[in-house]
Amino acid sequence: MEAPNVVLPNAKVFSKRATRLRELVQQVPPLDEFLAFMARLVQAQHQVLNEREPSWRPAEDAFDQALKHGLPPLGVQALKRDVPWSEDLLSMLDAMELHVGEAQRPLLRTLRELSREQLDTLADDVLEARPGDETTRPLLPLVAAALQISWMRLAIALPRPPDKPEGEAKGLCPCCGSPPVASVIHNERHRAGVRYLHCSLCATEWHLERLKCSVCDSGAKLLYLTLDDEQGKPAMPVQAESCGECHSYLKVMLREEHGRAEPVADDLASLALDILLAEQGEYGRSGYNPLLIAGGD
Repeated sequence: MEAPNVVLPNAKVFSKRATRLRELVQQVPPLDEFLAFMARLVQAQHQVLNEREPSWRPAEDAFDQALKHGLPPLGVQALKRDVPWSEDLLSMLDAMELHVGEAQRPLLRTLRELSREQLDTLADDVLEARPGDETTRPLLPLVAAALQISWMRLAIALPRPPDKPEGEAKGLCPCCGSPPVASVIHNERHRAGVRYLHCSLCATEWHLERLKCSVCDSGAKLLYLTLDDEQGKPAMPVQAESCGECHSYLKVMLREEHGRAEPVADDLASLALDILLAEQGEYGRSGYNPLLIAGGD
């Protein structure tokens, strides 16, 4: 069976992500509190996605023309003011209310008090990968989590996957046009050993050849970097695919090494690799994880 070019998400994405985050709490002690909070956040995403009926759904044929002409049917710029994502945000906050510590409660309260206009501004920051300012930055991962719920729901409901992107667009999600958070080498029978980019927003995956940079398409100067344990072996099933041509890097999650490796979860847990690469100063991160929004400096 030939591996599919584009794979739409299913309703279990958040559940599997939360399970992996809970595993990583035990495996990465320096980040245990952060990863535990993220596990609760992602579990709330799962609950809202599977239990809440949205107030708005697109018509059945709403995306037919986009699919026919090879355009991202769920383009964020076209839909961001139509999708009632703030309803998912409030439901997600309700689901988290009893499961967060005192440090996070003010964030939940602040988000509940913002106007729709203020929320839209935060959503724009997330969708444009802007870090916001010191006051809004802590709110952005929660806004991003709500946006992920809304766009994943839309992707799940598409009548068929869009075509694989080509040319300059090959590094962007064919469903919503967002950048990838990382890539995954799968271990499922029908796509074992095949690499897919994983969308940072809607969790759609699309095929990209191995040994090619996702930014500049070159394979001439790729270097694979890992975090090693005390025995000199990789501490996690994560590599940084670093390109000497364009000086960018994108993480690769190796399900061949760990069957539950998950793009968003393992990206959060391997922050030490990002810090190491930032200190070296040779490669810039190309992957975008909206649950991890750092400062602009």
